[in-house]
Amino acid sequence: MDKDKIKMVVMDVDGTLTDGKIYMGKDGEVFKAFNAKDGLRIRQLPKFGIIPVIITGRESTILTRRAEELGISEIYQGISNKVKILYSLLDKYNLELTNVAYIGDDENDYTAMNLCRVKGCPRDAAPEILNIADFVSKHDGGNGAVREFLDYILKDKLEKHNLDCEYE
Repeated sequence: MDKDKIKMVVMDVDGTLTDGKIYMGKDGEVFKAFNAKDGLRIRQLPKFGIIPVIITGRESTILTRRAEELGISEIYQGISNKVKILYSLLDKYNLELTNVAYIGDDENDYTAMNLCRVKGCPRDAAPEILNIADFVSKHDGGNGAVREFLDYILKDKLEKHNLDCEYE
């Protein structure tokens, strides 16, 4: 598998970038926790010529804020057809499915994920996702699984670069 051809990484949110738990306050506000280690590596993707993308089935203002912090401009929320968004991104950036890595955790990721060159998932992903994954993290969703997947994709590039690490 030629990971050097990866130009885009698509990430799911609930159960992948987060632990999948959704906390709701008494006034309807939603709380989610994101892993700082995931954020550091996501923020570095453009340095390697890789476009970070979020496609998620839910909508939340906290996710919009987190994406802004990480410099992610391609964020799609409330999406039921992830394949349609994936193909529109391929057209927009003149890429092919062989240029895409995808990390997800559940049934709503299956079809889009299965089309992509490199498929990753957290350790606690649904069985059907575990069955198609090229890479299964040692971590559960929200606990560094995305960072580990990105390190897997960027392994050779990370060894060649001295990255300036800033807190994310």
